[in-house]
Amino acid sequence: MFNNSTILITGGTGSFGKNCTRFLLDNYDVKKIIIFSRDEYKQFIMKQLFKDEPRLRFFVGDVRDKDRLIRACDGVDYIFHAAAMKQVPTCEYNPIEAIKTNVHGAINVVDAALDTGVKKVVALSTDKAVNPINLYGGTKLLSDKLFIAANSYSGGTKTKFSIVRYGNVAASRGSVIPFFKDLVKNGAKRLPITDFCMTRFWIDLERGIKLAVKALELSNGGETFVSKIPSFKVTDLAKAIGPNCELEEVGIREGEKLHEIMITTADAPFTREFDDFFIILPNLNIKNKTINVGNKVAEGFSYSSDNNTQWLSAEDLKTKVERIKII
Repeated sequence: MFNNSTILITGGTGSFGKNCTRFLLDNYDVKKIIIFSRDEYKQFIMKQLFKDEPRLRFFVGDVRDKDRLIRACDGVDYIFHAAAMKQVPTCEYNPIEAIKTNVHGAINVVDAALDTGVKKVVALSTDKAVNPINLYGGTKLLSDKLFIAANSYSGGTKTKFSIVRYGNVAASRGSVIPFFKDLVKNGAKRLPITDFCMTRFWIDLERGIKLAVKALELSNGGETFVSKIPSFKVTDLAKAIGPNCELEEVGIREGEKLHEIMITTADAPFTREFDDFFIILPNLNIKNKTINVGNKVAEGFSYSSDNNTQWLSAEDLKTKVERIKII
């Protein structure tokens, strides 16, 4: 579906944008990929990385600026919306700025896509949008609701909007893997664990990109796609990275959850299961062909990092960590 198509990636100079761009260029005969971001220096670095690839275009702009988005969306077929303020402490300290980017920015992407006749939009979400306990999660919940509701007033444009939800990408900057690695590299004898019972999902960036691409291919409007991925105990991850280190429980941080949750029991009636992912159907009066495919999940089903059926051992994690690159 991407052959001879024009694709816009908001926040395109981030980890997702750079790697999604590479995936699309390597696997499809795309007409053009537009990288939309507000950091000119990151765009300069990305240009060097792709060696002046002729199918790339770089737009300096902010999702807060609706007019600039509309100009960037001219002639665009598909949008990956990855732009967001993502750091929990930063959002807590700068709540109005987070709302402007994550909520008002989402509104602008929706309006720009509708006004220019974009075919499909997939917005990247997060586990923190599920039962949010911090501002970042709250803004992403609102963003998700906006993109899903957009399908009910797309009118004659027939633009389709969907969501992709996953947790922290393994080895992304600021995540626990590079944090533990740096401590071990600098000779630390102890690794801090917020809670010895803490669990997390494991997803690498390639898996996240493939899910986003799959969402664009399969979406009919309003779906939330959730990848089936393994869980791990944070204590096992620490043992994998620093086998000779002691583990010190330091207490859970403000805005941090003990476990990641992707699908709640309230979502269960609208959730369909497939081999590699789940789809949560829109709980709105939106016509959706997806409703009759997949398998219904059991009543009371939920999908959380602590009730998962797939688990990574410390040995599994050691192998993965040795292979993975910091992104």
